[in-house]
Amino acid sequence: MTSLVGGGLVWLWERGRRTGALNRKAAFFGVRPGETCLIVLGSKYNTPGTAAHRDVRAAVELAMLAGELGCRLTLESGDFRGGNGDRTEFCVGGPLGNANIRTGGHLAAYLPGMTIHPWDPSRRDSVAFEVGGRRYFFDKGNEEYAIAAKFTPEGSRRPVFLVCGQSSLGNQAAIHFLRREYAQVARTLASVDRYCVLIKVSGIATYEHHRAVLERDVSAAAFGSG
Repeated sequence: MTSLVGGGLVWLWERGRRTGALNRKAAFFGVRPGETCLIVLGSKYNTPGTAAHRDVRAAVELAMLAGELGCRLTLESGDFRGGNGDRTEFCVGGPLGNANIRTGGHLAAYLPGMTIHPWDPSRRDSVAFEVGGRRYFFDKGNEEYAIAAKFTPEGSRRPVFLVCGQSSLGNQAAIHFLRREYAQVARTLASVDRYCVLIKVSGIATYEHHRAVLERDVSAAAFGSG
């Protein structure tokens, strides 16, 4: 009898621990188990209607995340219009070359302190991110950056989770990293309700998207509150 009671208590403790971890993960990404989430997936640079291979891989990562959290998914392209309403929106891809027009709208409306420099191969700051008075340069295939931001648009009941990399590899790396290391990132944030973090991807020639780290919390500067 003692063994049965002890075993039952351990099972309940493990179940509670797993449930707590899933709830914290759901809170970080802004989803609720059982709800429907929306993925807005960008196109290749200057190639409307054609998704980059790594963006598709990023969407697969999001589908796996939704499965872990018991959510359903719908998919739209980057020219999607309207509010996200009662659906958590995962918006993937940067706005340059009209790859994801919706990302450009989100940045302008909610992250005014975040600048993405235009693509220009003759300039050092081509595709560089600028936030908080610092520039983060794009070194394709070697070292790249991505931002991940969470905010709730006016008139919406659920948040937007925006992932914007300097390339599709950055998009994939950011989602891959956050899906596994969300707890580490959450501990650095003042709040998981609204934030913007910068993620660095390095050693790409050797590790591809697998070597990503949290570079900085840029929430105050990106949202224009500091």
